[in-house]
Amino acid sequence: MHPVNLALRFLLELAALAALAVWGLRTGPNPPAAVALAVLAPLAGGLLWALCVSPKARWPLPPPVRLGIELGLFALAVLALRQAGAPALGGMLAAAVALHQGWRVLGRRRHG
Repeated sequence: MHPVNLALRFLLELAALAALAVWGLRTGPNPPAAVALAVLAPLAGGLLWALCVSPKARWPLPPPVRLGIELGLFALAVLALRQAGAPALGGMLAAAVALHQGWRVLGRRRHG
């Protein structure tokens, strides 16, 4: 993967975790629940990413399954931003994910 696209991917991963934290803070029914959701939602997303999607995943999955989980987590982050009252940020995240994925496809085609 191109180094710039790799950097974009890392930033997207961080943005997805931040989106889940924002969702938790804004949708928790009371302050303690909001803080708990703000911690636990990104922790769960990060754990799933580390176990199944990352290059050093504990449970390596076939590429189509891994891609499905990856896109599912990004979609969840986009929906979380929309639910948290930040639809423009959700749209920007979706556009950046689409750019990253398109770049990956083009890079694979170019290099075989």
